[in-house]
Amino acid sequence: MPTQPPRPDAARVLTGTPDSLLAACRADMQRAREGIARLRDITAPDPRVPAAALEAYDAAMGALGDAAARASVCRNAHPDEKMRDAADVCEQEVDALATELSLDRAIYDSLSAIDVGSADGATRYYVDKTLRDLRRAGVDKDEPTRARIKQLREELLRIGQEFGKNIKDDVRTLKLDPADLDGLPDDYRQQHLAGDDGKVTISTDNTDYVPFVTYAKSGKAREALWRIYRLRGHPKNLDVLQRMLEKRHELAQILGYPSWAAYATEDKMIGSADAAAQFIARITAASEKRARRDYEQLLVRKQKDDPRAADVAAWDSAFYQERVMAEEYGFDSQAMRAYFEYDRVKVGVLDITARMFGIAYRKVDDAPLWHPEVDAYDVVEGDKLLGRIYLDMHPREGKYKHYAQFTLANGVAGRQLPEGVLMCNFPRPKPGEPALMEHGSVRTFFHEFGHLLHHVLGGHTRWMGQSGVATEWDFVEAPSQMLEEWIWDLETLQTFARHYQTGAALPAELLTRAKAADEYGKGLWVRQQMFYAATSLEFHARHPHGLDTTRVMAELQNRYTPFKYVEETYFHESFGHLDGYSAIYYTYMWSMVIAKDLFSVFRKEGLLNPGPAQRYRRAILEAGGSKPAAELVRDFLGRSYDFAAYQEWLDAS
Repeated sequence: MPTQPPRPDAARVLTGTPDSLLAACRADMQRAREGIARLRDITAPDPRVPAAALEAYDAAMGALGDAAARASVCRNAHPDEKMRDAADVCEQEVDALATELSLDRAIYDSLSAIDVGSADGATRYYVDKTLRDLRRAGVDKDEPTRARIKQLREELLRIGQEFGKNIKDDVRTLKLDPADLDGLPDDYRQQHLAGDDGKVTISTDNTDYVPFVTYAKSGKAREALWRIYRLRGHPKNLDVLQRMLEKRHELAQILGYPSWAAYATEDKMIGSADAAAQFIARITAASEKRARRDYEQLLVRKQKDDPRAADVAAWDSAFYQERVMAEEYGFDSQAMRAYFEYDRVKVGVLDITARMFGIAYRKVDDAPLWHPEVDAYDVVEGDKLLGRIYLDMHPREGKYKHYAQFTLANGVAGRQLPEGVLMCNFPRPKPGEPALMEHGSVRTFFHEFGHLLHHVLGGHTRWMGQSGVATEWDFVEAPSQMLEEWIWDLETLQTFARHYQTGAALPAELLTRAKAADEYGKGLWVRQQMFYAATSLEFHARHPHGLDTTRVMAELQNRYTPFKYVEETYFHESFGHLDGYSAIYYTYMWSMVIAKDLFSVFRKEGLLNPGPAQRYRRAILEAGGSKPAAELVRDFLGRSYDFAAYQEWLDAS
């Protein structure tokens, strides 16, 4: 095994043609087949030697994972529709082979025969988890049953891709009078000038939508945009979602589970669907008082504009939260935006994380890229190359609409370096026009960059199957959620947050007011998150036959939020997490409980203190998925996580 892996180059596949993309995909699939053949050859004569057998299996699964990762980036970000279509084909073929291998009883028998009694803990955990996952895949079923499982998984992949495509491609627009932009920041208005018809066009892309519903003074215009935003994916995804739920339920029952919710939660930290429901109930109860107070403040503020108002509509929520923050807490988010120009924020995120974790980022000007706006950086520690990151940060046609970290290549010690992509939709800098960001968008940048760091720093494990963000799914968000805390630290922000016109550093009093204002809305935010969590869980806990998802969604919205359901709106049809996360959206809040506990160490010892940062890097980030998440947390905290830090955060005012 080489001691120095080759330089990162996974993105080169995305710079070719659809035919070359598919050829590379199929070459990786062939490598996977050859690796499985080696596994069988090795274990047949001598199952007592685990290393070579596991290396063959791990390399095979790694080749498949890398092919799928490249295809996912291509499908979500490539500007060429034909390349995106080829990536669709690649994902389907890779998933079909992965499903086939997961149902191959000979593979299970070969791995089961390996004696890992004297192996290290990470290896034993890897084998135990792999065997468990194969059983959960249905490898122990009879041949006709395995054939049906394979068919269902292939169908579900196609359904999930259809669901996401219907959301991504359904960008709606609204024609408004220029006066309807009253209240919007000057830079927003400059980017949305009236056309020849005298109308301004506003789209449902988040870069248009979020500022508009936050600042536009016209309630009618906010309502109109809010309504079409909740029509994205409609009506196509109503049927797609129904098929998704039916196929998942059938698959769960074949595998021996009463529901998909039961199946999806079993291998997570939480352990069961009942425990997930109890967790949602606990968070809902804990936030009840806070959410009621937040809503009452909104209503009182709205009644200043409309004394007859008896409630606050959903399209009024962001607008009046902004008014409350400005008037009761002295916070003006537009004033805050002036200190967060995109290019400065990007430099700040890189500088802060480099300082914390003892690394550096070197721009790679000759890196192969799928779009000219993408930036590539090598992550280094001294003279050692750790991996490569790509920043694809601005919206464009055909691109993923939200904010996420994507794997491009998984890493493994001595053999391959990790490569990851940050895919976002932040304002695009233009000559003479500042690309100003909301403070909340800066939070998103830190959050998603946390995933990227986890992928790169955790990409040097012995087994590729434990590389990077390979922990239980309900721990995945904790490291990135913890990194959000740095956006509230004045010392951190003043390293990069400067007024785009004067260059003055962010004033302490402005951050203090922002913090007080942010504390104000947390009850409503938590309840909204519980609505999302309950929706994902309930859709998959109930029998899908005859299930009216719109009615269930409406009931849950009315139960968990103070903003009542509006007829002829279909939030669930554009709830993209129903594809990837299925029943387990609760994981965001579960992770947050742990993240608050992890952060308590930094709060005590200092946010820019390299001591806790390095301990955290070694104990949690670099470990990847080599241990159960609960053990990773104990390694860092010296104890098990608890609810206290989260409750303290929730109660703080």
